Amino acid sequence: MNNKNFEVYFDCGSSKIRAGAFNKNDPKHSIYKESNFFLDHSTIELEIQKVISSLETDTNEYLDNVNLMIDSPDLLSISICLSKKFDGSKLKKEDIKFLIQDAKQQVLKNYFNQSILHIIINNYKINNVNYSYLPENINCKLISLDIFFICIPKETIEYFKKKFFELDISINQIFCSSYAKSIYKKKLLLLKNISFIDIGFNKTSIISYLKNEIVFMNMIPIGSNHITKDLCNVLKLDFQKAENLKLSFNQNITLLNKEKISSKLIQQIIAARVEELLKLCAESIKTNIIVLDENKMILMGEGSKILNNRFMEKILFSYNIELLPETLEDICQSALSLGKKLNKNEVVVIPKKQIKQGFFEKLFHFFN
Repeated sequence: MNNKNFEVYFDCGSSKIRAGAFNKNDPKHSIYKESNFFLDHSTIELEIQKVISSLETDTNEYLDNVNLMIDSPDLLSISICLSKKFDGSKLKKEDIKFLIQDAKQQVLKNYFNQSILHIIINNYKINNVNYSYLPENINCKLISLDIFFICIPKETIEYFKKKFFELDISINQIFCSSYAKSIYKKKLLLLKNISFIDIGFNKTSIISYLKNEIVFMNMIPIGSNHITKDLCNVLKLDFQKAENLKLSFNQNITLLNKEKISSKLIQQIIAARVEELLKLCAESIKTNIIVLDENKMILMGEGSKILNNRFMEKILFSYNIELLPETLEDICQSALSLGKKLNKNEVVVIPKKQIKQGFFEKLFHFFN
């Protein structure tokens, strides 16, 4: 509600729930919470409820709406270029809105099982001149828009909406977690050509930027959970022991001695899977943007925490990679920043109200 002091962001991952409550009047006064690690999604509602109760206690406010961060192994990115001729008069914002709406309808028509989370305009080409932004008071005879869509299956969104609805909580904005984090980190790193490799529990996402423009996004169905399964299979351990070894094999000497396992063997198992994953990511990037040598690769995400800088030296990989630590605060701050228009090239879509169905959805762009 508008009279509340805190704005809340939930990141719903495959194995953990994270949340941040941000004070609207005092940005420095933020509260962060995370759930226990879980494997079985039948307990996800209980974990969400625990985080909600903890936030309500610390903020002293009843929580009835949140902003949501989600990812999916079935995430889809789509690039569209649309052109239109004009009579040479001044270009209007309504003309751009119409083109965006046209592109959006094409995506929804051809991918009817998908929901659009993000619409990014990479380039305006007006009278054969490229612009990264929409210039004011420009006469136009021909315009082309390069538009990038990030989509997630409708069933994924409905799943989380239902979980929160059962707790009497409505969803405001929905963000793609990997994309939000990449925008946030890219601004901090100040690099124009960069690929983020976000290693999650059951998937790894790739988000590539060239000259500050998002040009490619892909999901690989391999994550840190696959490393745990490798340890289970090779070392004949149950899942929880394998997970504990994965996370702290270089510190947990007692468990190593008890199970009669060498840390070197664990390193070899982890390195083999990480090398495979990185090679798949590199092949995907090369196939889509080619210039991998000029594109810095950054590892981030919960799954990358098993790799420290010393261990990274043991990974056999042809390209230069860097590990970027990620905190609970980073994750929640990334969606907050994106919600506050950190990415100037993104179109913000406010869905139509169900009572009044109009042809257009409201499109608020960065024209203001």
